[in-house]
Amino acid sequence: MSPTQRESASETTGRAGDRTTGVWLVGARGSIATCVAYGLANLVEGQLDPIGLASELPPLAALDLAPLDSLVLGGHDVCRRDISTSAAELVRARVLTPELVAGGAERVAHFEQRIRPGILDAADTGLADVDHEAAARGALPPRAAIEALRADWDAFERATGVARTIVVCLASTEAARGPQPEWASLQKLERALDEGVPQPASLLYAYAALGSGRAFVNFTPNQGAASPALRELAIAHRAPHAGNDGKTGETLLKTVLGPMFVARALKVRAWQGYNMLGNRDGEVLREESHKASKLRTKDDALRSILGDTDDLTTRVAIDYVPSLHDWKTAYDFVHFEGFLGAHMTLQFIWQGSDSALAAPLVLDLVRLTEFAARRGESGVLEHTAMFFKAPLGGGRHDFSDQVARLHAYVERVRSAR
Repeated sequence: MSPTQRESASETTGRAGDRTTGVWLVGARGSIATCVAYGLANLVEGQLDPIGLASELPPLAALDLAPLDSLVLGGHDVCRRDISTSAAELVRARVLTPELVAGGAERVAHFEQRIRPGILDAADTGLADVDHEAAARGALPPRAAIEALRADWDAFERATGVARTIVVCLASTEAARGPQPEWASLQKLERALDEGVPQPASLLYAYAALGSGRAFVNFTPNQGAASPALRELAIAHRAPHAGNDGKTGETLLKTVLGPMFVARALKVRAWQGYNMLGNRDGEVLREESHKASKLRTKDDALRSILGDTDDLTTRVAIDYVPSLHDWKTAYDFVHFEGFLGAHMTLQFIWQGSDSALAAPLVLDLVRLTEFAARRGESGVLEHTAMFFKAPLGGGRHDFSDQVARLHAYVERVRSAR
């Protein structure tokens, strides 16, 4: 089904305001999920302005998106800590305020009660504070792990009465894996699952969601639903999905500034980036096998804009600095050539809280994905490209072009009414 056909599919009866939507966060006790939970609670209570939510601005606000107070949170996590521990860390790091934590306490407590042990990826068995049940689930044959996930979602939907569930992957970066033969087609993947061939946890979450008709959003650089096999599955079960790797900071700036050099015919010779971050994500990225997945998505976007030529030097480095906690600092050095062969430089520093930047994007994506699911759309939601470093469905990485694609989608939807 083409994007146009998907967009013109008939809507289900009932407006978003008449129904509740389940939002299932994979990595539910992590920093991003914690900011989502407390941020959503305070937005609903009217104690927080919707800064950072594109879905609250025109033209997206003109769509019949799910109201924020209709979203019901649940989730999976592989660690034993509770969400209040994550919140306390974010308060100490001055990302959350004590007032926001107090204001969201009741709603977040309900969320905590709906968090279940997730699936520990095989490469992460050495992590600290691992939930034993999550480790046991990670050791299950793939089919059994998939059924365990679906059983959790079924129970969540029965208990809360939500109309549908959007599964959002916010888990830590998995170890890099090269393409596997079974990922080439759904038939090959089904056979591999039947034979018990181990798969990345993110792929199992995506398979469990899409194969049960649930929408899936991959905010991580993990495999998720990126393979041809999972894309086939999404179409077969009429499930929408979006990804990969949320674009919150340095890469966002690259996709804004890179096209400027191209448009003005300035020759970029080198673009060097250096990132320092703390929190659990930074700790996980100390492992070279995990770091490789992240670096690939951060570099590919820039090279696709500037041209992947031999005379262009690009490099991205990431270091874990524990004292930074949830704050990230990115330093970029751009060496470019102008008229008359004059060599010049641009340097910038980006400092921000990755979790506070990511949380509103998660809510935006949930609302857009729920809207697509309610309208009967399926497959890759290509119009969500502006939210990702490695958007599924291709297209240009130029941020302004991505924004235009999203606005064009809104216009097509409104014109079809």
